[in-house]
Amino acid sequence: MSYLPAPGYMPTYNPPLPYSQPIPGGLRPGMSIYVQGTVPHHTKRFVVNLACASHDGCDVALHFNPRFDGKDKVVLNTFQGGRWGKEEHQSMPLKKGEHFEVVFIVSGDRYQIRVNGNHFCDYMHRIPPERVMEVKADGDLQLQSMTLLGGGGMMGGGGYPQMGMPGMGPAAGGYPPSNLPMMTAPASYHPQVPYSGSFPGGLGSKRTVVVRGFLPQHAKQFRINFKAGPNETVLHINPRLNERAVVRNSYLGGRWGPEEREVQFNPFQAGQYFDLSIRCGNQQFKVFANGQPFFNYKHRFHNFQQIDRLEIDGDVVLSYVQF
Repeated sequence: MSYLPAPGYMPTYNPPLPYSQPIPGGLRPGMSIYVQGTVPHHTKRFVVNLACASHDGCDVALHFNPRFDGKDKVVLNTFQGGRWGKEEHQSMPLKKGEHFEVVFIVSGDRYQIRVNGNHFCDYMHRIPPERVMEVKADGDLQLQSMTLLGGGGMMGGGGYPQMGMPGMGPAAGGYPPSNLPMMTAPASYHPQVPYSGSFPGGLGSKRTVVVRGFLPQHAKQFRINFKAGPNETVLHINPRLNERAVVRNSYLGGRWGPEEREVQFNPFQAGQYFDLSIRCGNQQFKVFANGQPFFNYKHRFHNFQQIDRLEIDGDVVLSYVQF
């Protein structure tokens, strides 16, 4: 597998619990782990562990343990050498029956933990993050997705999972080698909407844009636009929840072209997270949603170097944008 000048992008969707995902080469500063799911109404506690091995009793660099036991709190700790360290307690940011997103961002001396787009707490390293070989989740949790995002380094053969890795086959939403994303720009975490980002040097063939977000309960529609100059919209992706449609089109030469609406499934639901991977191929855009092929859009504008901007607006809360 060739090395790509891009962060790793390893998503897994709706895995059964207990779940573990390998981290080839360990964690390094700049990497992050996204955990998205729902807290069931009956929940008592669940756990996300950044573990140093796969066997029971191994060292755990970070134990993230929300507890709903009357004194609702989040317990953080480290398990090392067969014993637990000193617990750190934080107030509970999660609510039963609601969706949530927790992001663990690795920095040089700590984990920065964000919950639902807001800074939650920092946890100082007690074990070097390079020793972390798996992320594990278990307990009273409906796990929607877990994503490992690399920090620009190489992760076991170019930043991407080897085929056959647990949890990364097609059924789990893993990308096959021919669909590995190529991304070069730094990630944008929880950017504001409306969002605008530029493609230095144009979009280019085989470049991939990843958009992750959440649709509020009141959401009606939002728009993702690939722009060429001030007036041309090369690709317009317009999920319309009020019509249960995902409209695609281009605005070229001062007019809209024919709409495309047909999809095999619709990942855009109010109160749900979504993950889009939009790859610019030589003949068409190939779009994946939540790890599954979503639609192809044949190019109506072929000068990729002039595609210089990504714009997102409407009823959406963005978690993560990268290209």
